[in-house]
This record gives sequence, structure tokens and C-alpha cells, in this order.
Amino acid sequence: MVVNHGRWPHGSDWLCEAAFECYLPLLETAHRLVADGISPKWTINLSPVLTEQLASPEFQKELSFYHDNVRRACAESRDHFAREGQKDIVRLTHFWEEFFERMWEMHRRIGGDIPGTFADLQRAGHVEIITCAATHGYLPLLSRDESIHLQLRTAVETHRRHFGRAPRGIWLPECAYRPRYEWTPPTGRDSGRDRRVRPGIEELLAEHGLEYFIADAHLVAAGQPIFLYRDYIPLKGGQNEPVATIPSTEARSPYEPYRVASRGGTGQAVAFFRDPRTTLQVWSRAHGYPGEYAYLEFHKKHFPGGLRFWRITDNLGDFGTKAVYDPGLAAQKVALQASHFAELVKDTLAHASVKGPALVCSPYDAELFGHWWFEGPLWLEQAAREMARKDVSRMTLGEALQSVPPRTTLALPEGSWGEGGDHRVWLNRDTEWTWDRVYSAEAEWVGHLARLAGADRPELRRVLAQATRELLLLQSSDWQFLITTGTASDYAERRVAEHYAEFKRLCEMARALEAGDTLSADAAHSLERLERDDFCFPNLDPAWGLGAPTAS
Repeated sequence: MVVNHGRWPHGSDWLCEAAFECYLPLLETAHRLVADGISPKWTINLSPVLTEQLASPEFQKELSFYHDNVRRACAESRDHFAREGQKDIVRLTHFWEEFFERMWEMHRRIGGDIPGTFADLQRAGHVEIITCAATHGYLPLLSRDESIHLQLRTAVETHRRHFGRAPRGIWLPECAYRPRYEWTPPTGRDSGRDRRVRPGIEELLAEHGLEYFIADAHLVAAGQPIFLYRDYIPLKGGQNEPVATIPSTEARSPYEPYRVASRGGTGQAVAFFRDPRTTLQVWSRAHGYPGEYAYLEFHKKHFPGGLRFWRITDNLGDFGTKAVYDPGLAAQKVALQASHFAELVKDTLAHASVKGPALVCSPYDAELFGHWWFEGPLWLEQAAREMARKDVSRMTLGEALQSVPPRTTLALPEGSWGEGGDHRVWLNRDTEWTWDRVYSAEAEWVGHLARLAGADRPELRRVLAQATRELLLLQSSDWQFLITTGTASDYAERRVAEHYAEFKRLCEMARALEAGDTLSADAAHSLERLERDDFCFPNLDPAWGLGAPTAS
């Protein structure tokens, strides 16, 4: 959550960038396809915490402020490069001005309602919206089942409130999965001592009515994981380049869905597996489409204003050698690569080693399309057109589940789509201290939750509801990711410290109320401030941590 937590360089500008460069272009692309009789058939994860921010009045104010800034940046950059005599870049300032005005008009046309517009596309059958854990908490490393229930129940309830229906599927944060086994916290004071049999993630999903999730191919195909974030956000210390691993014919194929059930477990869910072949082709700057030399260079910006005027040009990494961006040339490359992708999908389907119909599941971070890869939305549009022209069937994951029901039940190993295929990006020497905070807060929160049961104390419930919000925000996997990659470590460390401190302050208030005291004026003021600043999940009930509702 970034609204009410600063603007630049880390804060609401991140969300405004995502709106202008990703979500509004995706909506424009979808509407253009639908107008031409082509249904996108995208499965889109709009996470609960993202949706809450996109729907908030505060975000609308921030987006208007951001729009004013980028308009000013276009004018100021135009004056600067006109004085420098750089006519090609002057033309690009007009290109950016037209782009931002087009997106702003799109925003105006939909009444500023990005989530609602996606919901309209879902109701018409053009997309399927799935959910994520409430605040993108890294589920396998949370120490209490109550925390996972809280992440999932909050996700389902928030999704239902915004989109009018419960989600069928979920994007597990970082594709991180854990089966049922005797688990102990990997760090902290209880590490090695607190040993409990924990249910598999699929059991908890089933309890909340979530039918399917996406996992990384190496979990099913015994291959090497492909870590693709480093193409955009390098890990500290330097790492090897990612290598595509095509599944072994002796392993299970990632081109069909499977029922997942832990040994000894009581529930199951269906897993779709990320195709390593098409994923690498679309994700990777080093090996795939986004590295095309004609495309907009992500890293080189002109300041003040932060506009980008240069193309990738070469692989030298020297910003001084970058040529000026040519949108027309980039559009030509998009068309060629979209055609190549359609053929790649056809070839992958033709050679998939499955007994029944084959499925290619090719998921990406939404920010790839428009933010990291500016041409991404146009590529999505052209890819949809090419696949329609070449008769490649496209469907949402929910539709795929109906068309190709799973034939096999299997148990999966633990893992993620991160570096090494395990948890090392989120749990390492640099981030251990964050998990100490999370585990301490979880234990304290569960204690309050037990004492709250059955108590008719509105003020206490209000305080604990806000403490629960702070816990959810503390649990976000983004903090560990930013620390490990070194991209915004100071910011992430500050956010962890702030949410933990606010959680502890609210627990002090709760203890005072439990002892029969009333809130002081300072405490009441702090509570109101936190409810305003960390406003997500207004109907949050701390008791959601006790599990899914039971049928009456």
C-alpha cells in the first residue's frame, strides 16, 4: 500500500505510474479488441490491496496531481530539447503528451473506475478476474495458519465487494507453495522449537472456496526455475543469467492441470503450471521480446520530469550510446514478435507430451505490459489478433478448467518462482529481521484474537481491526523483495519498522481496553490517523483469521 505513504521516489507515484502505463493501457487494448470482435480472454489478478487503492478517493487526487506533473514535464522537456536543437526528441515530447492525454481521457471516460471497468469486461465474458493474498503476503513463511486464513478470507471478501462475485482462482504471491508437513519457523526465537503439522496451501485455498492457482513449472517438471525479475531488477551480488529449462519427457508435463493434494491432507485445489518456453520469450530482456533494440529503454530517463526518449539500442549498457526512440519502428517489431508468439504457442501445443488436450499457461506480472516493457500492451493486442487469425484457442483459466478438467492428483514440493525456485529472495540474512517482526506480531495478534472471541466490545474490535490491518501490511512480501534486490531497501526497511511500531501501539491500546480502561485523547487521535492513512479493507473483521465461514 503506497497511498498516504509519500509520493516520490517511493510512494503514490508508483501506483500512478502503474495506472497510466499499465492498467489504463490494458483497458484501452481490451476495449479495442472487443470492438473488433476479438475477446481478450485474459485472466487478470487484481490484488485486494491494489483494488482498494485504485478505488479510493485519495488515489483519484494523486492521479490528478501526477497527470499535472507529467503534462508539465512534457512542456519543460520540449523547451529544453528545442534549445538543444534535438528535433527528434522534441517530436517525442509530443508523443508522450498525446499518450498521457489519451490515458487521461480513458480515465475520464470510465469515471475513474479502473476496477469497475475490469468488472464490466468480466461480466461480458472477455476476462476473468482472480485474486491474490490480501497484501501479497508470502504464505509459506507465515508462522500461523490464522495469518493465512486472514490473508485469504480478506482477499475473498474484498474481491466480492468490488467485483460482485467471489473469485474462483488465486495468484499465490510469488507462486510460493508449501505442502502439508511438520513445520517450524525458519528464524526467530521459536525456530526449531515450535514444531507443528501445517496444512498444505491447497487445503487452505479449498476452505475459502478458491478452486485453482498457478505454480512454477519446476515444481511439476523437475526442471531448473527461471528467475526473470533480474532482467529488470538485478539481485545484489550478481547472479547468473536465467536459463530456460524445457521439461523432461520423463517428468510430468506442465501443459495440463493437476489436482494438488498433500499426503494426509483434507482438501485440494487445481494447479496450472507456468510454461517455461513462452514465459521466457515474453519476460526476458536478455532472451525475449522486451530486449528488442528498437524498444523504449526502461532505465534511461530525462530529469527533471522522468520522461524516456531513448531506445534500448544495444547490449552495451552505456546510456551515452542510446539512440532516440522511434515509435513507428517499435510498432513494426511488435507485429513481427506477435506473429512469432502465435507460432510458438502452436508449436508448443503440438509437441506437448500429454494424453489429452494441451494447455499453455503463460503468466506475467501486469507491470511488464506498459511499465517495464512500454510496447507490451500493443504486443498483447497484436498477439490476440494473430492467435485469432491462426485459430489458436484462447480461454481464461476458469474456462480452461471446464474444458480440460484435471485427470491426475499429485503432491507438489515446496517452492516459488523466485531465484533458485525456493524462498531465498524473501528469506536471507538481509531479511531475517523482518520475519522476526512478523512472527512476533502474529503471536501477539493471535492472543488478542482469542480474547476477542464472543466479546461485545465495539471499541476494542475497532482497535483490533486496525491492528489487523497493520499486521497485513507488515506481512507484504514486497518489503523483503525490495530489500534483497537493493532497489528500495531503505524505503522497505522503514515501512516494516513503521507497520510493526503501529501494530505494537495498537496492541497497547487493546490491552488497556481489555483491562477496562478507556482510550486517551492521544490514543484516539492515533487510531483515527491510522484508519485514515491505512484505510484498506473497511469491513475487515479480525475473526476472519479463524477461517472461512461455515454453512448454516
